[in-house]
Amino acid sequence: MEENSYLGPEEIIRKKKEFLIPCVYHFYKKPMQIVRGDMQYVYDHTGKRYVDCYAGVSVVGAGHCNPDITEKTCDQLKRLQHTTSIYLTQPVVDLAEQLAGIAPGELRKSFFCASGSEANEGAVMLAQLFSNRSELLALKSGLHGRTKLGMSLTGLSFWRTDSNPVGGISFVPNPYCYRCAFGATYPNCDLKCADYIKEVIETSSSKQVAAMITETIQGNGGVIAPPPEYFKRVREILDQYGILLIADEIQCGFGRTGKMFAMEHWGITPDIMTMAKTLGNGLPIGAFITTDKIAASYTRPGASTFGGNLVSSVAALATIEFIKKHNLASNAEKLGAYLKNRLLELKDKHKTIGDVRGIGLFQGAELVKDDKQPATDDADLVLEMMKDRGVLVGKTGPGRNVITFQPPLIITESDLEEAVNALDKALSELK
Repeated sequence: MEENSYLGPEEIIRKKKEFLIPCVYHFYKKPMQIVRGDMQYVYDHTGKRYVDCYAGVSVVGAGHCNPDITEKTCDQLKRLQHTTSIYLTQPVVDLAEQLAGIAPGELRKSFFCASGSEANEGAVMLAQLFSNRSELLALKSGLHGRTKLGMSLTGLSFWRTDSNPVGGISFVPNPYCYRCAFGATYPNCDLKCADYIKEVIETSSSKQVAAMITETIQGNGGVIAPPPEYFKRVREILDQYGILLIADEIQCGFGRTGKMFAMEHWGITPDIMTMAKTLGNGLPIGAFITTDKIAASYTRPGASTFGGNLVSSVAALATIEFIKKHNLASNAEKLGAYLKNRLLELKDKHKTIGDVRGIGLFQGAELVKDDKQPATDDADLVLEMMKDRGVLVGKTGPGRNVITFQPPLIITESDLEEAVNALDKALSELK
């Protein structure tokens, strides 16, 4: 598309107001029109370059328009782009085999769909089929999708737009050490947030809980990474009651934390794991994977029109190949440590940063006021100022006050330095 044919931000906003349902929102008071991507960079309609440190909310882990992935995807698109699962095609079974090879423990049977929301919905249904129970546990500040059930499992009021949620769901405190629900301090807390799960099971459920669903690291909840012992304790409690563990790895999977899947940091294998986002590196695909034993309970016909789509499956295969070939998990571990150290330096410099947390290239800097209340307005200003300096980041958390970094895993140290410098200057201007 020629530059003079771009609509421009003002006209796009006008058309959005006229033709889109108003729930579809956008970042920035002065937004730009993004028209092109090249690995860790995107470009707007004026040609301005931005270091993308949000990656479409953790989607393009292998980079925008990655030529290795794009070429294979386009080749498939030219040959055959869609059938459905009622016909035999090769990419979907090759992809399932790949996932069985990289997933932890005995997770080996996959079901493919078109999004993370659909993956979480299917995972919960599978847990209910297997257990013959219906109740569910979820973490406060979790986000599990935009479907009816997904919103009901979500512990963030910002995203719970359905005023009539699904019943039978009990919420437990999340391991948010900076704002501990019990006023305790790690490691002297004895993991009260985990132990409280037992209290909820005993008092808030009928003890017919099928599963607990949890993001391994909460994304929209504000980059909440649990203490090292947390999931071991959670697993012990769930096993005591025969409750399955569903790990939502939709944002933190595929190398982002320095491991292929974040649960590997703590040596825990969930009963069911969901994935999407980076799996397709920008193409719509989701999946849930489980053990042979649990999978055997799902025998009645099930399908997703676009689940295992040829083009998306080829893109996913190429993405996994690229992640493994270029050791992107190791890159995320190394550069994530660099990014975290630089953010901690800014924390010492700017009292506006109350906490820095995360694992690998999944980092958050929480902005607060003097009384530790969320500095939501400041976060909005920082986002805008960083955009003006050519750096894109996210904002998450219950107070929408956590500056969030989830860049493509091919990002460089110099790119991260540019991003941190932009944050430093923005925080200085706040004063």
